[in-house]
Amino acid sequence: MTADRRLAHSGFTLTREYPAPVTRVWQAFADGEQKRRWLSDGDAFESGEWTFDFRVGGRDIDEAKFHGGPLSRYEAVYTDIVEHVRIVTTYDMWLDGTHMSTSVASFEFEQVAGGTRLTHVEHGIFFDRFWADGPNREEGTRALLEALARHLG
Repeated sequence: MTADRRLAHSGFTLTREYPAPVTRVWQAFADGEQKRRWLSDGDAFESGEWTFDFRVGGRDIDEAKFHGGPLSRYEAVYTDIVEHVRIVTTYDMWLDGTHMSTSVASFEFEQVAGGTRLTHVEHGIFFDRFWADGPNREEGTRALLEALARHLG
């Protein structure tokens, strides 16, 4: 395999507890307006195309340009949704029009004393020049879960 045509596999699990009931945390994922607000936390991005279709078989698209940086495009399909319990998606990422990765991701919602435990598990395949980007995906997802915490306030 050549350095310009290679695959890398990466996986991680993140668990976070929020001082809010499952129904409120769930709504942050299931309501398009709420989801867009916490995903675009702050002003680090110039928003582009946005599609939100929260149902099994539905597609989400979130395109944004980092200020002074590349254009990022996320396209997801919901493969499983059990209300207040779990969400499973497959998704692809592009950076400046180049296919970067394909992933499967799950979110599990569990009521715990004082709030909700959210467990995110992700397995990704990174293509070609993006082969070393797995750790960046984990760090980016960690930042999104932090943005969700601010949204839930």
